[in-house]
Amino acid sequence: MLFMGDDWAEAHHDIEIVDEDGRRLARRRLPEGIAGLAGLHALIADHLAEDDDPASVLIGIETDRGPWVQALIAAAPRPGGGLTHALMDQCSTARHPTSRSTPSPTGGGTI
Repeated sequence: MLFMGDDWAEAHHDIEIVDEDGRRLARRRLPEGIAGLAGLHALIADHLAEDDDPASVLIGIETDRGPWVQALIAAAPRPGGGLTHALMDQCSTARHPTSRSTPSPTGGGTI
């Protein structure tokens, strides 16, 4: 099982991947757009064994819209994929009730 957090911003995504024991496996800042999505897929693939089930990747992202979310849903091996964005949306609103912008010193690790 892999868990991926995505701290979304307009121009980039701060990504962190941890294993089921909570050990950080990767942390990257990826650009918005196709190049960033390709980098994200490569990063996830680097941490999955060839026989691992793609459904073993759960993803938390702090938004429910945009090309990244649509691409993650499209690539998911099951309906709805492993996206857990609703929880992060609630956490972001609680931390910053007057702003949708949620700068985070820990990046994707917050998720």
